[in-house]
Amino acid sequence: MAQINKPSEYFNTKLYTGNGSTQSITGVGHQPDLVWIKHRNNATLWNHSIHDSVRGSTKYIASNTTDQENTDANSVTSFNSDGFSIGTFVKINDNGVNHVAWNWKANGAGSSNTDGSITSTVSANTTSGFSIVTYTGNSTAGATIGHGLGVAPSMVIFKKLNGTSAWSVYHKSLGNGYFINLQDTGASTLSSTFLNNTSPSSSVITLGEADNGNTSGATYVAYCFAEKKGFSKFGSYVGNASASDNAFVYCGFKPAFLITKCSSIAGDRWTLYDNKRDPYNYVYRRLFPDGDIAESANTDADIDFLSNGFKIREGGNSVGDNYTYIYMAFAEHPFVSSTGTPTTAR
Repeated sequence: MAQINKPSEYFNTKLYTGNGSTQSITGVGHQPDLVWIKHRNNATLWNHSIHDSVRGSTKYIASNTTDQENTDANSVTSFNSDGFSIGTFVKINDNGVNHVAWNWKANGAGSSNTDGSITSTVSANTTSGFSIVTYTGNSTAGATIGHGLGVAPSMVIFKKLNGTSAWSVYHKSLGNGYFINLQDTGASTLSSTFLNNTSPSSSVITLGEADNGNTSGATYVAYCFAEKKGFSKFGSYVGNASASDNAFVYCGFKPAFLITKCSSIAGDRWTLYDNKRDPYNYVYRRLFPDGDIAESANTDADIDFLSNGFKIREGGNSVGDNYTYIYMAFAEHPFVSSTGTPTTAR
């Protein structure tokens, strides 16, 4: 498997300050196809705002709600060669408010994919293991959609677009009989009707007949992620409730982005960290994919980003109690590049 030596060409975090007018956000390092934006310090509780090149830049969905897709012509107005442009949409460009944007590169607006029994539109980047898939459900258990990655995805995030519905997440560590919702704090849920008890293959994802992936006439987006050496990792760990010596998770790279979620009990939030809001250890500035709230700084110190993975530095429920947690991580730099260059510690 080829290793990605410069992860910022495929994923990068960008910080910016809103101006209440129009502006171009540059310095992303690539032309993004998925842009996920959240305000950091505003007293007004704005939702997350997720945009992609397959649905069209001005269309947005929020990870913390079950709301259907909405459109605002003044939101993300274009995806550019080194970032994106935004208009006056207050949720992503409130004057004087700090924002963060997480950016993934796929492959543009996408094209028709007939690998599955349902024809999908797919924008796939096989190098970085990321694809955006849109399709229309048919309520047939065992129906399939192509994802374009050439390898089986480790994590798939589904959202119905033309009606209210939960965000449903497949994660390889949970298995094909379970899903977990992105917009709330629930534990993983056993369901034979989510993916029809079938793991994704190298070409297709098998669907059940449930509303969280395959209602007849409903339109969906699925964000698909496969592991790539030196770039991405999807797995699980078990905390031990120790603030001094908790779990270490080997990723094979220095993380740039990390989301964790307790999957074994309900009540704990999805928790998101990145290397731009916290450029040095400890990593403690948290945002919550399931919440509209502003950034939370946990002075008890949550996590260290290390040269080869991450270390839990908290014994609490959010990341380090005696429970099982799933995670998704993307790299700042591989532990050792394919040319033999090691990464440096933070």
